[in-house]
Amino acid sequence: MTYCLGIVTRYGLVMAADSRTNAGVDYISTYQKLFDFSKPGQRVIFLCTSGNLSITQAVVNRLQQDLNQKEGESLHTVPTLYEVARYVGNKVRQVEQQERPWLERDGIDFKCTLLLGGQIRGEAPGLYMIYSQGNFIQSTPETPFLQIGETKYGKPILDRTLDFETRLEDAAKGALLSIDSTMKSNISVGPPIDLVMYETNTFLIRHQLRLRPGDSYLKKMRNLWEISLREAFERMPDIDWEHHKHRAE
Repeated sequence: MTYCLGIVTRYGLVMAADSRTNAGVDYISTYQKLFDFSKPGQRVIFLCTSGNLSITQAVVNRLQQDLNQKEGESLHTVPTLYEVARYVGNKVRQVEQQERPWLERDGIDFKCTLLLGGQIRGEAPGLYMIYSQGNFIQSTPETPFLQIGETKYGKPILDRTLDFETRLEDAAKGALLSIDSTMKSNISVGPPIDLVMYETNTFLIRHQLRLRPGDSYLKKMRNLWEISLREAFERMPDIDWEHHKHRAE
């Protein structure tokens, strides 16, 4: 399984992804899901992938091939981030049209979802979710984060802590806590965790890391969060059973 998320605020962009694609009693596979296609000084482009691994790998390979040819349409020539989302969506359609009949014949789920985040000169940072059909939606100041994969466990903390005015460092911490909460509840999501934080209008990636299993910061963050949650829980007032009993009568 997978869990990836993107957060866009007034101050920039955060994107994060786990690296686990399968889990079982005796088998775990790890693949990169966060890809950097940036052109320093001109544009920042990140892509997160979830879903059928053969489909997403084929899409990423085709995007890279277009870049390598250095002519025609590519992630470095499309003029706006909106057009980049359309371009990536078209690549998804092309791959699925080619592979779908064979996957469907054997009952294999061919669907995938991608997150596109970045900034092109002349625009504000943006964040898009690209569906298996090639269409997409965009984040807004009212909805500053998007998720793909195993989203339900990590969503509550984002709902309660993030908005468009959130400091970028806090958004990065929120992203890690969201992934850690998901790992706590679902073994199919796991490290290494890739995290990138991009500051608006810098057009350089200054903050990027990979947190591997047993990472000291990840363990410290998890312990502090669990202690804080336990303390907050213990401060909650007891239920006034009698009061509600009388109101019900």
